[in-house]
Amino acid sequence: MLILSQHKTLDVITLFHKASSPASIRAHTILKQIAAHASETATEDQATDHTSQNKFQRTEFELNITEDPPTSDQLRTILDYVRGGSRRADQLVDGAKDASDALRLLREDPQKFKPPVTVDWNNGRAVIGDDESEILKMIRQLPKETNSV
Repeated sequence: MLILSQHKTLDVITLFHKASSPASIRAHTILKQIAAHASETATEDQATDHTSQNKFQRTEFELNITEDPPTSDQLRTILDYVRGGSRRADQLVDGAKDASDALRLLREDPQKFKPPVTVDWNNGRAVIGDDESEILKMIRQLPKETNSV
């Protein structure tokens, strides 16, 4: 008899990143540290009792880092995800007055996009900037993967 186990598909977190931006570098570092910590596992020689590790809830996710600006559809979605939406368009696209203006300006000049922006596509959340507490909050709200003994 063949038994197949089902594995949960990891949630995708995208960082719209710009390597020359200190804020973007901070957001990148935060996400890389969280991702590394989430995927850590104990080896057999590290401990004999793995009960606590096996019951530990992990927030694993797939981290996608891009230096490309979002597409128009992605920008619309991000504006839907952030609190304040259209009122925060100027924090995403330089000089934007609202969502439609942000879309127009991004089409005209993709360099007007202002990273970093961290997006949880699966659960409909986005964080503008490098606010560590907001990024951590978003990651903590991801569905937990539990391993039962």
